[in-house]
Amino acid sequence: MKLFLKFDFNTISKKILESKFNELNLDHKILGFGEVELLKKLTPAQYLALNESLNDYGIEIIESQKGILVQKIKDVIIDMVFNEDILVNVKSSVYLSKELGHSYGYLSNLFSEVTYSSIENFIIIQKIEYSKQLLLNTELNLTEIAFKLNYSSVAHLSTQFKNTTGITPSTFQRIIFKRRDIAQQKINELNK
Repeated sequence: MKLFLKFDFNTISKKILESKFNELNLDHKILGFGEVELLKKLTPAQYLALNESLNDYGIEIIESQKGILVQKIKDVIIDMVFNEDILVNVKSSVYLSKELGHSYGYLSNLFSEVTYSSIENFIIIQKIEYSKQLLLNTELNLTEIAFKLNYSSVAHLSTQFKNTTGITPSTFQRIIFKRRDIAQQKINELNK
């Protein structure tokens, strides 16, 4: 039996943060995606415990202002790509500027300075990751996925997919399904 799951990363993140801050008895207030206000100053031991606890989930505490803004850029992009409620036809540069309150030029330069990559490249990577999930976990065809991810055509999505992963979307799908079939056969053999 196969189950298909849809994730709301924002809700999952908030629940993890809430749980970890409560486990450590830290008075806090979750302000938004990736932003928590501490109501009391942390001791060095509390900071270390919190950092270790969050690292188990791939969450890290950012300390520099540039790093904080770059993480906010990444969070907004991930939300923009994975959140179906965000308008499809809005330009990413306009959306980022509006959400973060800075000009796109400033955000783009800062992102490149800190990550040594471009915002556009990060958006492409996120779209390709989402398209992989959609290919494997939904019944959507490539045309529907291209439309959902605001690509101008299936060819555009396929080209970016191949440039990013080294293989076409259909080849990717075949490889994964073949691996699943082999794994299922092994499970069936073990259960005999």
